Amino acid sequence: MTTATQTLDTESLRKLDAWWRAANDLSVGQIYLYDKPIIFAYHGYPWLIHRLTDRRANHHNLHVRGDKEEGTTSTPFDTVVKNDLDRFDLVADVIDRVPRLGPRAAYAKLAIRDKLIEHQHYIAEHGEDLPEIRDWKWVT
Repeated sequence: MTTATQTLDTESLRKLDAWWRAANDLSVGQIYLYDKPIIFAYHGYPWLIHRLTDRRANHHNLHVRGDKEEGTTSTPFDTVVKNDLDRFDLVADVIDRVPRLGPRAAYAKLAIRDKLIEHQHYIAEHGEDLPEIRDWKWVT
């Protein structure tokens, strides 16, 4: 059995990209309306996003994490940790902002805190990220 492949022209790709972006915007908008917390990990300054949303309704549930430029860093992952943009801090933030998760997710928050402490000690001793961070690869 053979299958045919078709290449999209530039205009079709542009339209597909526009559709994809509109679908994503609509999804975010629906979450925004349902008063669910939105944690936005922004690789820039959070105040830029807040300035865009402050005049809009229902913006109290939008929480932006971004660059803080605090302290010196020693590794790429340490940079992310210092700015509270690592996966551990983002998950802990979600747990804190969804009240019904609190008691059930207490063990997860404890594990997150312990992992970040382990990270700090490992970097101080070895000068590099934890092996599971440093050696991580996408699996396809």
